[in-house]
Amino acid sequence: MHKSTALLTDMYELTMVDSSLASGTADRQSVFEVFSRRLPSGRRYGVVAGTGRILDEIASFTFSDDELTYLKDTKIVSPETVDWLANYKFSGDIYGYAEGECFFPQSPILTVTGTFAEAVILETLVLSILNHDAAVAAAASRMTIAAHGRPCLEMGARRTHERAAVSAARAAAVGGFAGTSVLEAGRTYGIPAIGTAAHSFTLVHDTEEQAFAAQVATMGPDTTLLVDTYDVERGVARAVQAAREAGGELGAVRLDSGDLVAQAFTVRKQLDDLGATSTKITVTSDLDEYAIAALGAAPVDSYGVGTKLVTGSGFPTAELVYKLVAREDANGNMKEVAKKSASKKSYGGLKVAGRLADEDGVAREEVIVSAESWEQGRAELEEMGAHPLQVPLVLGGSIQPHHSVAEASEHHILSRNQLPYQAWRLSAGEPALPSRMLDIFEGDNNPYEG
Repeated sequence: MHKSTALLTDMYELTMVDSSLASGTADRQSVFEVFSRRLPSGRRYGVVAGTGRILDEIASFTFSDDELTYLKDTKIVSPETVDWLANYKFSGDIYGYAEGECFFPQSPILTVTGTFAEAVILETLVLSILNHDAAVAAAASRMTIAAHGRPCLEMGARRTHERAAVSAARAAAVGGFAGTSVLEAGRTYGIPAIGTAAHSFTLVHDTEEQAFAAQVATMGPDTTLLVDTYDVERGVARAVQAAREAGGELGAVRLDSGDLVAQAFTVRKQLDDLGATSTKITVTSDLDEYAIAALGAAPVDSYGVGTKLVTGSGFPTAELVYKLVAREDANGNMKEVAKKSASKKSYGGLKVAGRLADEDGVAREEVIVSAESWEQGRAELEEMGAHPLQVPLVLGGSIQPHHSVAEASEHHILSRNQLPYQAWRLSAGEPALPSRMLDIFEGDNNPYEG
């Protein structure tokens, strides 16, 4: 039994439920949408990550006696609302971009439909997951682009909250990382676990030779030895010797300090001169996408990334928001609603999104249709020849089959490969695809030109 996630929410969501129950608007059918008004500065695309975690948490989003007692004792909501919450279970629909999909400003990456009360209450849970995971996945994607096919490995657990470390490892895998140092992420999500030894292991032994021999004895000669605790050149020679004395060739050496580019060339030559041509080189030490790109010409075989990855490489949030875009009026008619604030404008209506590509299959435009229903929006996209982007995630409160982490990673690579070349650049620039808004919801007040 999963622990309840119902209090992973801001207080104002429950007070809104309380007040809407009192005003008679709680049961109005509503549409909430997750989108970004802009990408983090200079980023050319975002990456949807965390969808699977949201669905897991929604399944546990119920109020047990413990949560209800807390709300009642603290008088956060009225006794009537406590009774309503006691029976809460999300029964609406959720559509979203497939996990791993690239997104752009105004992309409706998650759409929640249901009554106002049952949908508004999910805001903080949804945003806290998506904003964190999408930020990490975007950083991971940029790093794997910079790596040009060389494996990237997640090593950031010691630089973030212990639970965030597991989520970050998952998001990094969605963004293309090949492994994680966090065992809980390996167990929970099936991500390959990686790791051998730190400098402390070398230092606890009387000599570097003893440390290497001890590691090889337990992990095998194909292990990775950290060779820069003392002197790199001597460390490499001792590492190769330790593996050969155990009857094999060394799997890899790890470099964690100094001028990584220069050291990679020097170490590669030393390994080759020793005949250890199969021994690989992995580098760590505060890497980000720019440092990885700078190592592109060096003879490096893999990268271990920590701090910069789990903090979104400068952008710890994906800048996503959760807004009401349509709701039922007093007569039972659905109405588009939108904020008109100059700096925080939103677009009303249920959105159905698709992507247009050229004859070579390269994506050229995101088309976002405001429609009266999913069917109407899909029909419009089909007529335009646009590939639909949203998939059902929850229908009538029932969670639908969705991507595993491995499938989300595969989907991301496919989505990223369909973007135009400029999307792959690490330099600051405009979003790789323009977003075109189209309103076909007839008879309503259009909040933007269609």
